[in-house]
Amino acid sequence: MKTSVVAVAVWGRTAPSHSITALMITDDQRTIVTGSQEGQICLWDLSSDLQISSKEILFGHTASVTCLAKARE
Repeated sequence: MKTSVVAVAVWGRTAPSHSITALMITDDQRTIVTGSQEGQICLWDLSSDLQISSKEILFGHTASVTCLAKARE
């Protein structure tokens, strides 16, 4: 059985200025969350046609974000 995988770039024509060290996609597959070596957490909107646009950048970590997890209800 052959499986296909769709590659998705998490930026447009230019790469982000931060180094992505962790990545998570929400259960509804509408938001990508990335953690960076610089300590930022970025939220990205993911459309149904796989277009990605930046949503928010969260600052405050003093070390690299190397792991992401979602909280349970």
